[in-house]
Amino acid sequence: MGRQQIAGVVCLTVCALIWGFAFVAQVQGMDAVTPLFFNASRFTLGAVSLIPILLARRARREPAPVASPRPVLANPIVVGVICGVVLFTASTLQQYGILYGKSAGRAGFLTALYIVIVPLLAFVFLRRRIGVLVGVAVAFSVAGFYLLCVTDGFGSIGLADLLLLFTAVLFATHILVIDELGSHVDAIALSFIQFCTTAVLSWIGSAIEGSIDWQGAFAAWEPILYAGIGSVGIAYTLQAVGQQWVPPTQASLLMSLESFFSAVGGALFLGEMMTPRGYLGCALIFLGTMLAQMPARLPAWLSRSSSASDRPRGRR
Repeated sequence: MGRQQIAGVVCLTVCALIWGFAFVAQVQGMDAVTPLFFNASRFTLGAVSLIPILLARRARREPAPVASPRPVLANPIVVGVICGVVLFTASTLQQYGILYGKSAGRAGFLTALYIVIVPLLAFVFLRRRIGVLVGVAVAFSVAGFYLLCVTDGFGSIGLADLLLLFTAVLFATHILVIDELGSHVDAIALSFIQFCTTAVLSWIGSAIEGSIDWQGAFAAWEPILYAGIGSVGIAYTLQAVGQQWVPPTQASLLMSLESFFSAVGGALFLGEMMTPRGYLGCALIFLGTMLAQMPARLPAWLSRSSSASDRPRGRR
C-alpha cells in the first residue's frame, strides 16, 4: 500500500469517526428543529468553515489540479453541483426516513446497504469487475451491520424503509460520482460547492415547508455546530480527499465504520451499552474492512482474483 493510499485510508477513517459521533448531535438536534432546517443550518456552517481555507490557498496561489480531457466535467462548479444535488437528496431522505421509522437499528442497516450497492452500481454502469476478496469483505460487513443494528427484526416494509433504501442507493451514487469525477477537480473547491448547493436546496425546501425556526436553532446550537463544522465541513472534505486515493468499494467499507463509531458515541455520551451481539457485529465490520485492504499484500497467484479496478485512482 503506497503513501497516498495510506493517507486516503486515514482520511476516510477519521471521516467515519466524525460521522459516527455526529449521530449523537443529530439525535439531539432533531428534538428542536425539522430535518430540512437542520440540514440547511449544518451545510451552511460547513460551507462557511471552508472559506478561510479557500482564501488562504488563493493567497498562496497554489497550482490547479491536472486538467481532464473532459473540460465540462473537469469544472469544479459543474461537478460540485452534481454532487450537491445527490447529497441533498440523500441526506434529506435519510433524515425523514429516520423521523418516520422511529427505529435506529432498522435505519442503520438499510442505510448501510450502500456498501453493497457501490460495487453493484460500479459493475452495472462503469463495467468494473467485483473481486472475490471484496465480495467476501462486503459479506462480512453486511453481516456485522445486521448483528449491530437489527435487533428486533424487519417486520413489514413501510414508507420509512423505502426512503432509507433509496437513501442507500443515493449515497452509493454519491461515492461513485466523487470517484469518477472528483479526481479531475480540486477537492476543497468540490466540497465547498457541493455544500453550498445542498445548503441552498435545503433552505428553499425549509422555506416552502415553513420550518425555519431560529428559536429552535438557538436551542440546538451545539448539535448544529458540531454537525455543521465537524460532520460537514471537515468530514465530507476528508471524504473528497480520501476518495482520490482509495477505490470506491474500499472507501465505502471504511466510511461504513460510522455505525461502529456511533455506537461508541452513544455509549460515551448517551450511556448506551452494547450487547455481545453488537460487539460481534463490530468485529465482523472490522474484519470486512481489513479484508478490503488485503489484495495489495497477497501473493501474485492469489491477487489475480481481486478486481483489476480495485486499485487506487489517484492524481496522475
